[in-house]
Amino acid sequence: MNILLIRSKWDLDELPLVEFLRYARRNGFDGTEIHLPSLHAEPAEAIALHQEHGLKFVAMITTEGVTPEDHIASLERRFQSATRYKPLLVNCHTGRDIFTLEDNLRIFRAGEELSRDAGVPLCHETHRGRALFSVLSARDILAAIPTLRLNADFSHWCCVHESLLEDQEEDVQLAIRHTEYIHARIGHREGPQVNDPRAPEWKEEAERHFSWWEQIAAERARKGAPLLALCPEFGPPPYMPRLPHTRQAVTDLREVILFMKDQLRARLEQYCLPVS
Repeated sequence: MNILLIRSKWDLDELPLVEFLRYARRNGFDGTEIHLPSLHAEPAEAIALHQEHGLKFVAMITTEGVTPEDHIASLERRFQSATRYKPLLVNCHTGRDIFTLEDNLRIFRAGEELSRDAGVPLCHETHRGRALFSVLSARDILAAIPTLRLNADFSHWCCVHESLLEDQEEDVQLAIRHTEYIHARIGHREGPQVNDPRAPEWKEEAERHFSWWEQIAAERARKGAPLLALCPEFGPPPYMPRLPHTRQAVTDLREVILFMKDQLRARLEQYCLPVS
């Protein structure tokens, strides 16, 4: 199984696409993830530039609107737009935490149909504010739609449940079995992002998250999956804490992401074959 390390453009939105791709390739990443509104390039250009730099592409989209119908309509538009860029997969922030289970299921089922018709994997991110905001909501959704694919960002669940999910092992294992993509950010009991994963005070949280990611890699390998993509997605300020008054970020975000990339490659090497 190939392990693909993906670089998010979130904190580098000011860079033109070609400069971002050069940065990602130069720093040892295998692909990029870009939120479609931030991708200021036509499909043919973006595809050619990614191929030129030897990079895969993950398209990120969100569903938006007031009603479930709005979210279904935006999912249809944005997913179809994403497929024009020939992505490895599409990552989606889907639905809302304030919708009923049945309304969110309607949105997910629309996504399953779109993905099946296009032949493009659609992964739904475990994210606060969205349908998959908690372990319990994910459990109910996965029970109703067993084919659903997840992007596991369990840092959000640590924040939502104010725990490292020790008392929800069975449901976390269910999510692990449905995971095909990972946002490898380390969260903690009071927030979705530690200020610096290299700091010794976050050792417990880091080991817990790496354990989940290793279990996901083992599950993907057991299934004979050809690849597992991971994005060490740490967010810029205000996601990254800032010092008061100066508003300076407390940590160098680029260094953190490179550290995480190297740690992920080293820890998951046992599941890894050379990237073709």
